[in-house]
Amino acid sequence: MTTHYSRGRRRAAGPAAAPRAVEDHTAERPRDPQREARRRRRGAFRQVTDFAAASGVGQKAGVALAATGLILTVTVPATGPIMADHQPGNSVAAVSAAPQPEISAAAGAQIDFSRSSVVTQGDPDGKLKQLLSAQSAGSITRAASAGSLGAPLAQLITASPFGFRISPITGGTGDFHRGQDYVAQCGTSVLAAASGTVTFVGWHQYGGGNRVVIDHGNGLETTYNHLSSASVTVGQTVTRGQVVALSGTTGASTGCHLHFEVQVNGEVVDPTGWL
Repeated sequence: MTTHYSRGRRRAAGPAAAPRAVEDHTAERPRDPQREARRRRRGAFRQVTDFAAASGVGQKAGVALAATGLILTVTVPATGPIMADHQPGNSVAAVSAAPQPEISAAAGAQIDFSRSSVVTQGDPDGKLKQLLSAQSAGSITRAASAGSLGAPLAQLITASPFGFRISPITGGTGDFHRGQDYVAQCGTSVLAAASGTVTFVGWHQYGGGNRVVIDHGNGLETTYNHLSSASVTVGQTVTRGQVVALSGTTGASTGCHLHFEVQVNGEVVDPTGWL
């Protein structure tokens, strides 16, 4: 049966259709188990790394996270590499990559932990002591000895080198200069070239004037000549760089300067091979 309207439309007169059911969007959808596992896996470690990257504070991020309630567990071995162990939950652990080997020595072994045994550029006395203990000073090569002694003055300016020269006293040729002369005003501090024991303080009758001699062991000695005064005594132990005297012009000298010698087994050698 149909009903006609004035405008010509035709509409069914049958029963009205049932309303559509409204979908309930509040109902909980089924969870993807793999998605849940991924979310848990990226938990604490991702939070730590994201926070550190965003704030730029690196290791300080761990302190900040610990203050906000996250548990930060770190186990750092004394030596060896560290790798992160990502565990579920709010913890970040660090474990050693490999167990540390045990070190043992025989019962009669001699182990030396003295300062001179650890040789670095920052320990020149240790280097010299090890060099001299390994062999006599007479058998040490110039390459090995170079740099093992310190400067006897704060500033080294050569006035007359080691070796044959024209004598500044007589003007004659063939004069053998036993050391290295350095420019120094009278009263300039003279420094010990290395640690050692003072073996002579006094007047040198062969032209050295007031003289100080320091024994560094195994045949190595240094001498300091033409001094105005000395501040050390025989038998005194001195250290590298310690003031031992003041420069002068005593003895066979034409002016204020320091005459510095290096002796190996009683024979003078070129000091520049040790400085």
